[in-house]
Amino acid sequence: MAAKKAGKVRSGLDVMRAQKFRALKGKRVGLLVHAASVDRTLAHTLDLMRDAGVNLVRLFGPEHGIHATAQDMDHVRGSVDARTGLKVVSLYGSTYESLRPSGDELKDLDVMVLDLQDIGTRFYTFAYTVAFCMHACGRAGVPVVVLDRPNPIGGLLVEGNTVDVATLQSFVGEYPLAVRHGLTMGELCHLLNGPLLPRGEVKADLTVVWMEGWKRRMAFGDTGLPWVLPSPNMPTPDTALVYPGGCLYEGTNLSEGRGTTRPFELVGAPYLDPYHFAEALTAEKLPGVTFRPLYFQPTFHKWAKQVCGGVQIHVTDREVFPSFLAGLLVLKHARAQAGGAFEWRKEVYEFVGDRLAIDLLLGRVGLRPLLEGQASKKDLTASWKADLAGFQRVRRGVLHYA
Repeated sequence: MAAKKAGKVRSGLDVMRAQKFRALKGKRVGLLVHAASVDRTLAHTLDLMRDAGVNLVRLFGPEHGIHATAQDMDHVRGSVDARTGLKVVSLYGSTYESLRPSGDELKDLDVMVLDLQDIGTRFYTFAYTVAFCMHACGRAGVPVVVLDRPNPIGGLLVEGNTVDVATLQSFVGEYPLAVRHGLTMGELCHLLNGPLLPRGEVKADLTVVWMEGWKRRMAFGDTGLPWVLPSPNMPTPDTALVYPGGCLYEGTNLSEGRGTTRPFELVGAPYLDPYHFAEALTAEKLPGVTFRPLYFQPTFHKWAKQVCGGVQIHVTDREVFPSFLAGLLVLKHARAQAGGAFEWRKEVYEFVGDRLAIDLLLGRVGLRPLLEGQASKKDLTASWKADLAGFQRVRRGVLHYA
């Protein structure tokens, strides 16, 4: 498909900057940010607010920290920002309880501003950090302002099952969202502050500063906005496109390409023959993708310093590429080819140690048996058809953009 001319999308931050942050003047402000919290000129939210005279009281950081330096599942300690002297509260510490701001950390705030670039996939923890902040602020009576940003994988394609939160709730699946939900952070906040507000939570006083010029069909490159790594292994918008399926590899002993320059686009292990692997995946005839056989050697993480056989996932048409289904088929064929060498991850994963990581990621107890059996791609998609239809109905009520 021909590339579209880059648009003039203004993020929520760009819009608020144009308004000279008037809504925050005279208020004590808490700010949740990370490295990708930048405007069109690459100026950071923190610097823009300070320059505008906003009274920043405290900073909050998600997984990977406010500078996006920590690797996946590395616990981040609270700190003091060296340039501003502001306390930084880590919302990804060593316990599940650390994922939410405490009442003491909110009690002296007049407003909480949330500005994180999301990836549009339910595994990515930033959406839960924002939701947990929003719910904590609801209980504390602190208004919330969310600065909206593009969904980098678009807002049209919705894919996958929702999470059975009664049995498989975790920090990669806190709410009954589809894997690829097709929402911006602002839309997602309205969903989780309304139709999917968890029982026992208090509805927050929520304001979303909406983007200007964003359309659901846009690729990130169409927006004209700069891309900044929101986490160490999300280097490009191309990475985000494969992530709805690529994150599943974390639940196995396959390398998901961490330790290479193309994380989540590369997948493999020393026990795989890349040519047989690519041939099996190509035979599935998935639209919008080519599986190229290759060898690669991660510098760190799984199979560090060892040569892995695998594939690179080349997306040729993002509008039809079924990333989640592709990830499932990668697991199915890797397991079938490798036999006993392929293993499901058994270590603690996102604070949960009594269930397999792959089950937490899949979100439904029936999906792993399908992968371990002879399920076809038709069987897999049929397994979430009703689930997805229900989510689509709920989702329609919070769509802000055309």
